[in-house]
Amino acid sequence: MSENHRLEEQVPVVEQGVHNYSSEEKWVRPEEPLLLERLEWFKDQKLGLMMHWGPYSQLGIVESWALSDEDVEWSRNEIDWDIDAEELKRQYFNLNKTFNPLRFQPEVWADLAADNGFKYLNFTTKHHDGFCMWDTHTTDYRITGPDCPFHTHKYADITKQLFDAFRAKGLAISAYFSKADWHTPYYWAPEMKEGTFTSRGPTYDPKEKPELWEQFVQFTHEQIMELMTDYGRIDMLWLDAGWVNDYRDQNVRLGEVVERAREIQPWLLSADRTVGGPYENLITPEQTLPEGPLHVPWESCITMGSAFSFRYEDNYKSVRELIHLLVEIVARGGNLALNVGPQPDGRISKTAISRIQGMGAC
Repeated sequence: MSENHRLEEQVPVVEQGVHNYSSEEKWVRPEEPLLLERLEWFKDQKLGLMMHWGPYSQLGIVESWALSDEDVEWSRNEIDWDIDAEELKRQYFNLNKTFNPLRFQPEVWADLAADNGFKYLNFTTKHHDGFCMWDTHTTDYRITGPDCPFHTHKYADITKQLFDAFRAKGLAISAYFSKADWHTPYYWAPEMKEGTFTSRGPTYDPKEKPELWEQFVQFTHEQIMELMTDYGRIDMLWLDAGWVNDYRDQNVRLGEVVERAREIQPWLLSADRTVGGPYENLITPEQTLPEGPLHVPWESCITMGSAFSFRYEDNYKSVRELIHLLVEIVARGGNLALNVGPQPDGRISKTAISRIQGMGAC
């Protein structure tokens, strides 16, 4: 097999924002007994609550994907106001200045999940836009940053508040983290961009600018280690942006930072989704489920409505549909990570609450 062909096989396919998932053949069985024990634990969880939440919820669009010109055909379908691409990006990156979820009540969310059969939380600490939902010291583009009006609130460090609240109710914690970062100049370096076109990848060739790329690697490692050291027990590091991987030019030396994290949290599972290899401990089908059983640990991340992030007008699956979905997934040996997109004001919609409570009553 040629090197080019091997690399082509590693490239994750994204269609309409939905990632294809790795095959069983790419799964690598961990050697550490504790990790094998934790994978058996994970397979018993069955139902997790996934949440995509960030400044993008104010617009009701498909998370931060609209920033990528490469994905314009599907990611800007709902952008119906008169605006060009560059102005859209400028306005998007200013959404942190109006994100103020004053009605956020982490204990209410945790009670809702715990009372209705959910076993773990998978929360988006950072999507591809680079906005951090924790009190990072690597950038001011964060929920506790001086430009974000929510930074003075008692619950300003949203990730900490959620992790503590859910953990107190006995739920495990999975930290979603995007390896791409479209805000930092270490990844999207404006002065190195040809024209105005943006794609998912960096605006420069890491091989031609190794010093700049190394800054991005260190930036990424520092952010991950903040989450692994300052936010209590983390059961899983759930890594998105599969195009950033060690088999391509975007090598962030993931194994290096995961092993550092495991010195602190030796039970830590890693979901380097769509990449395969030793740090994709579980496979993550998105908006779908396998046709038959998979003989490796896996979870399907599926939305309660039509999208991962909040939509002002959305079509929610019925309780009956959700229960049937859960039964099908469990019957095939997997978990359901059911995604709910919180509102920009800090609440979960009444419809989503009714669906969760309906599942719990079954």
